[in-house]
Amino acid sequence: MDSVNKLWCLSIPKNKTYTIQEMKKIKILWADDEIDMLKIHILFLKEKGYEVITATSGYDAIEIAKEEALDIVFLDENMPGISGIETLQELKKIIPAIPVVMITKSEEEQIMEDAIGAQIADYLIKPVNPNQILLSLKKNLEKKNLVSKTTTSAYQTEFRKLGIEISNCVNFEDFVKLYKSLVFWELELDKLSDAGMYEVFQLQKNEANSAFSKFIKKNYLSWFDDKNAKKPLLSPNLFRQKVFPLLNEGKKVFVILIDNFRYDQWKIVEPIINEYFKTDDETLYSSILPTTTQYARNSIFAGLMPSAIAKIYPDIWSSDEEEGGKNLYEPELLESQMNRNGIQSKFNYEKIINMRDGKKVLDKFSNLLGFQLNILVYNFIDMLSHARTEMDMIKELANDEAAYRSLTISWFQHSDLLKLLKELHTLDVKVVLTTDHGSIKVNEAVKVIGDKKTSSNLRYKLGRNLNYNEKQVFSIAKPELAYLPSSNISSKYIFALNSDFFVYPNNYNHFANYYKNTFQHGGISLEEMVIPVITLSPK
Repeated sequence: MDSVNKLWCLSIPKNKTYTIQEMKKIKILWADDEIDMLKIHILFLKEKGYEVITATSGYDAIEIAKEEALDIVFLDENMPGISGIETLQELKKIIPAIPVVMITKSEEEQIMEDAIGAQIADYLIKPVNPNQILLSLKKNLEKKNLVSKTTTSAYQTEFRKLGIEISNCVNFEDFVKLYKSLVFWELELDKLSDAGMYEVFQLQKNEANSAFSKFIKKNYLSWFDDKNAKKPLLSPNLFRQKVFPLLNEGKKVFVILIDNFRYDQWKIVEPIINEYFKTDDETLYSSILPTTTQYARNSIFAGLMPSAIAKIYPDIWSSDEEEGGKNLYEPELLESQMNRNGIQSKFNYEKIINMRDGKKVLDKFSNLLGFQLNILVYNFIDMLSHARTEMDMIKELANDEAAYRSLTISWFQHSDLLKLLKELHTLDVKVVLTTDHGSIKVNEAVKVIGDKKTSSNLRYKLGRNLNYNEKQVFSIAKPELAYLPSSNISSKYIFALNSDFFVYPNNYNHFANYYKNTFQHGGISLEEMVIPVITLSPK
């Protein structure tokens, strides 16, 4: 039995059912002016192990709520004195998070809307039967446990299927399908507080990344063979396949490129975006290597591989050892690509690196509509991943994958980008949401030796005199085979696999500990290479 299966077996709890009596006794407040007629319901709940406190008016319910530690309230909508809605509002002031189940004889739409607007947990129509009450209790009080049990059971069933899938992946599309499944389960397991189960999942994801790394080592260079029909969509073809056809149809297009935006991050913001847009197409394409802004994003805008950019535009391309920005000429590269492809559309380019830039874009929103093509590059997530490496406070806030996703969605919900999307959803436009690469949380230091001119990235190295363990890297001794530039005839590229990162022998332990559990990019992993491009239409 392999280590993943062993850990799986250890993580599965023994079959055991817990009665209400074995747990903290649930305390229910039931307020109804006809409470004597509900004795059979109350007796039923007490037999099930619940504690029930009764009240015959809204005033009594409010006073009880001030004194008792209640778990849930059943509230009659029509009582003498103050109504159920008025009582509900007062209860929420006393115990804001208390779930309140409204019970009423009326099916009037206005009453339902008022109750829902006052944030009820459930709504029942009289006469209610005991099983309805029990179901409402389970739904509102035991939901987390029930969801946890169901999710765990479902993942247990899927676990072995995913293991077989990992073994059977033979092309990029297989890995896309696998990665989508892994992201689905990762987001489902985020909802649970089961460290053992999550550890099992992480081991399975590591196994998938190991298989993907082997696949890339074997197949990556073959993707540059024009006769290879199984090669995926790559960075330099992104505009040609996903943007230019829309322009040729006469569509007004907004390309929103979020630097370092992973597929799992897309899936957590998707429900928010889908309030305003429908998804026309969701494609996972492959970033080229190295999975960095300098290489992948320049390739996207130029429509060329990095070696071609360096050759055709030597004044634009910056080599790794040069100081300064590496993506200063994206509009110029895009204009050249559009000209080569016969695209005459007028376009506008904006880079948003802070709130001030985001507000400027919103302020001139009407001007943007004068362009058939707008490109907006948002750098927040990339800045977040770098800040997590350099700032202790961000390390604390994003101490794991779930927390990293949480920061992403928090940013998005309050971002000028979302405000922009809300403006766009009222117009006849297409939105292409994409990225240049993703990132991975690294945890295993791998020793590499290089000279002073070796590139500094933790996930890939470019240099002349590199010394490393061949089994631990993907090496490209002839950069021209991967259409990568090199400043010296003996230069080579090496790429970190899985969740590894490169550290020099000098002061090895310090840097190994410093960079462990940080988010990095540049190498080979599903998270870095398998990335989304989404086409959206306003609803």
